[in-house]
Amino acid sequence: MVIPAKDEAERVADTVRAVRAIPFVDLVLVVDDGSEDDTQHTARAAGAVVVRHSQNRGKAAAMETGASVAAMRDEEDGPARLLLFVDADLGSTAINVAPLVPPVVAGRADMSIAVLPPQAGAGGRGLVTGKARRAIQRATGWAPKQPLSGQRCITRDAFEAATPLARGWGVEVGMSIDVLMQGFAVVEVPCDLRHRPSGNDLRGQIHRARQYRDVAMAVAARRFRHYKQKVVREVDGEHGDGHGVVTATSMQSAPDPVDPPAAEGTEPGAPAGEQPANDGGGMAGAERTAAEGQDSERPDGERS
Repeated sequence: MVIPAKDEAERVADTVRAVRAIPFVDLVLVVDDGSEDDTQHTARAAGAVVVRHSQNRGKAAAMETGASVAAMRDEEDGPARLLLFVDADLGSTAINVAPLVPPVVAGRADMSIAVLPPQAGAGGRGLVTGKARRAIQRATGWAPKQPLSGQRCITRDAFEAATPLARGWGVEVGMSIDVLMQGFAVVEVPCDLRHRPSGNDLRGQIHRARQYRDVAMAVAARRFRHYKQKVVREVDGEHGDGHGVVTATSMQSAPDPVDPPAAEGTEPGAPAGEQPANDGGGMAGAERTAAEGQDSERPDGERS
């Protein structure tokens, strides 16, 4: 479990206590990215292992630091920990990222991404979300419901395939493209989470302008990235729940989504937990399931 944090003393303790109760989580690591408040001490008092950047280096750097420290704490002859990334401002709702873990532990996906419900107070109009979604679809053929979601569970192999991570607010979009372009399987999973949304005031508008810039830069950089590996997965098309599990099987471009942009944190189209397969180029489809009630475990007993 890796929690990047910047000036989150007010919420980080609740977040840490919540995620410590998630099955398979045996290490909670907070990366304090140059906070000016008491984030590091608050997180440590709540039971987290804390690593601190002396200066703010951005979320991507915090994620990479967290992954490196987690790797150093792996058992010498044991399996590599899965990486579960959670935002520090989720507070007590962070316990609800638990459904992200079973699809990855069971080997059905290499990365799972949380789909959040509409967030009260969100002031965006979906412009950044729409741009991110179209960029991912053009590159991979898959149109995610929430391309900017930062709550993700990912295998070590898939994470390393996505490094170096895109900087700034483009980290999630870059990660999704990198992982899919190399043949790893991705699923979106509904999770009942609440975070601090950006409003429609000047501060919120500046935040979204920076998001838009960083997403554009991440997408542009990936046009020149050469992928050295391509994972070949044999995945059954259907499971007992009727949802298809897919991976990117073609790198052909797909048409832009026809849905108009929605408000930040909301999504038009299919209800949460469902989305039809993309029958065009790119991925065959995407599984979306809460994965609740599953107790399947890899024989090597992976942890996150």
